[in-house]
Amino acid sequence: MIRVSDIRVPAGAGEEHVKNKVSHLLRLEASDMREFRVLKKAVDARKKDILDVYTVAVSAEGEEGIIKKCSRSNVSIMKEVRYRCPIHGTARSSCRPVVIGFGPAGIFASLILAKEGYRPIVYERGRCIEERAEDVQHFFDTGKLNPDSNVQFGEGGAGTFSDGKLSTGIKDKEGRKEFILDTLIRHGADESIRTDSHPHIGTDRLGAIIPSIRREIEELGGEIHFGCALDDIIVSGGRVDGVVVSGKQGGIISCDNVFLCLGHSARDTFKMLYDAGFDMEAKPFAVGVRAEHKRYLIDGALHQENASYKLTYHASDGRGVYSFCMCPGGYVVNASSEKGRLTVNGMSYSARDGENSNAAIVCTVSSGDYMEYGDDALAGVRLQRDIEKKAFDECGGAIPYQRYGDFKKNMATETLGDLKPCCKGSYGLGNIRNILPDFVCDDIIEAMPSFGRKISGFDGDDTLFAGVEARTSSPVRIIRNDDMQAVNISGAYPVGEGAGYAGGIMSAAIDGMRAAEKYICKYATM
Repeated sequence: MIRVSDIRVPAGAGEEHVKNKVSHLLRLEASDMREFRVLKKAVDARKKDILDVYTVAVSAEGEEGIIKKCSRSNVSIMKEVRYRCPIHGTARSSCRPVVIGFGPAGIFASLILAKEGYRPIVYERGRCIEERAEDVQHFFDTGKLNPDSNVQFGEGGAGTFSDGKLSTGIKDKEGRKEFILDTLIRHGADESIRTDSHPHIGTDRLGAIIPSIRREIEELGGEIHFGCALDDIIVSGGRVDGVVVSGKQGGIISCDNVFLCLGHSARDTFKMLYDAGFDMEAKPFAVGVRAEHKRYLIDGALHQENASYKLTYHASDGRGVYSFCMCPGGYVVNASSEKGRLTVNGMSYSARDGENSNAAIVCTVSSGDYMEYGDDALAGVRLQRDIEKKAFDECGGAIPYQRYGDFKKNMATETLGDLKPCCKGSYGLGNIRNILPDFVCDDIIEAMPSFGRKISGFDGDDTLFAGVEARTSSPVRIIRNDDMQAVNISGAYPVGEGAGYAGGIMSAAIDGMRAAEKYICKYATM
């Protein structure tokens, strides 16, 4: 097929207009196109005249000749790649593979294993979505936290109570992205996730999609046990020999291969693995706030509905400040998972029709920034916990909110302007400068005027900051080799966000697939 990129048309012009423009560009009659398909659609709102920007695929006779005659840099041959699982290996295992965690990495590792006949056994510390949703709502209503079933832990992982964003910068030549999108659509996601430049599903849709995938895994012979946390890994001679799992369906489980599909909040599991001798290191992450604005302000500044933005700034001290997990028409969410500690996240429903839009505004943190918390792999965890304890204490367990004008002056907010919080969970007014390290606060203040020049009103004094965004990514990395097994303990596959190898739903799901493929290349089915 022929790939044609950067086709710019007036906003709302529609696919027929695009098809006619492509036909003229390729010097073809529209009737000569055997197939015309939109690959991506984006919006360019940088100038007064807003444009829709398309990338399309066209099938026609004599494609090489068409491209040669056209001679345009944005026209090329596109090789379509369909995902294929690798050929099974010949090694034998007497045990079914065990998967720890049922977030995106665990779901797609399990799905690939199940499709290929390996009948994985999954243990997830949290509850299934139907029960988890009740626990989360109870927490929002009462502040009473279930440490094992909350916004961070449970079926679907942390992304279930976020926006369901599917963007990733990963280069994918094997068709894994398309497999993931196909799977999500087959289980209820909208077809638009194939073509949107910033695809998302929405929290409300994920609540039905993920259980549907779970049932497919079970129908293929997999087992999924909820309320079962990994307590220990049994290692013998540098190799996995079993796992110890809590819960009614747990116990001592014999296995020689375990997929550690941990979330970025599995702090007790990080410590257990560290104590068990896994080679680990502290890794950079970011901390900051959620910035909240009226949706119409962001939409108006960017000239589009449900506008999404991505902002970056290089601070004078060398650190990066950037927006993360932007939620148009969304809510700030109390995403705590430990008693006496508080962190926030952002969430949107599929319609993205909330009154406010929000995004994390965070500053990079490296191991050199938290030497006071130790020089081992868990130092970043201690920094996160310290920040989250201060956040909890600032407003007695409620989400701390502060006007940006007061944040600059380092004074507690006492009254709000016209902008009111859109959040899940109770909130209070305070001073977020009491919570975050000084360098984080200083760099965010330095960055905000730059963001205001890109989005008019972004740095207004009534902009709301909610604290704190402490879990943008895992603060640790479990070191693995080219076979995706832990470097010093074979049979253990550290996978996804918690292991330090992904940063979102799509990248974690791809990492889970890749780990399953490594296993499949080695082992025959039982």
